[in-house]
Amino acid sequence: MFGRLPPKAPPRGRPKPLKPLRLQARRKLRRCRPGQFDAAERIPLRSIRKSTARQMALAGAQVARCTQTRVDLTELEALRRKHREAVAAQGGRLTLTVFALKAAAAALKRFPDFNASLDPAAGEIVRKHYFHIGVAVDTDDGLIVPVVRDVDRKSLRELAVELADLVARTRRRKVTPEELQGATFTLTNVGPLGGGHFSAIINPPQVAIMGLARPMRPSIPGLEQQPARSSPG
Repeated sequence: MFGRLPPKAPPRGRPKPLKPLRLQARRKLRRCRPGQFDAAERIPLRSIRKSTARQMALAGAQVARCTQTRVDLTELEALRRKHREAVAAQGGRLTLTVFALKAAAAALKRFPDFNASLDPAAGEIVRKHYFHIGVAVDTDDGLIVPVVRDVDRKSLRELAVELADLVARTRRRKVTPEELQGATFTLTNVGPLGGGHFSAIINPPQVAIMGLARPMRPSIPGLEQQPARSSPG
């Protein structure tokens, strides 16, 4: 007569859904101290930075990278200093980047697999028979890469004048969309920013990039007085 009561039967119908984790997290934030997370602002992600983020993520996922060592620039620096004033008189700047453009075009002719793009859908490497080299330019909106076309057909003086104009217009946001397209290879130089060793990030579907850093004297005992300059990259 006074035995145990039978267990309570489970309620009929659908079980009560669990509370979403998002709501739980939001409720937890509301219990934080007032003003703890108020000192922040939201800045719209503009088209340039959106495109950069997308390309960098693609590069990190699909492209393997390696870093070269140092190159002796002693004689090249002497040549640059000898002719820079004459080039400046014509509106150009004879920088290390100008020489690198010309050297890259010559190397790409010799090794055409680096002047190419990868078409994974077709399973093909597309070799380009023209040499349009993009040059990374530091701007207030991030890196923008205008393209110097037909580098192999232009003299150092022509490249110095064209590049100076292209860089200036890029920083003023006066370049056209067409001037930012069609590169077969990219060159980036962090030397003017004081950068040393770094690994440049390839811009897909390109398959290679040249990265230049700040010229420096070799740190070898007994050679401190030597004029040699080298650029790691």
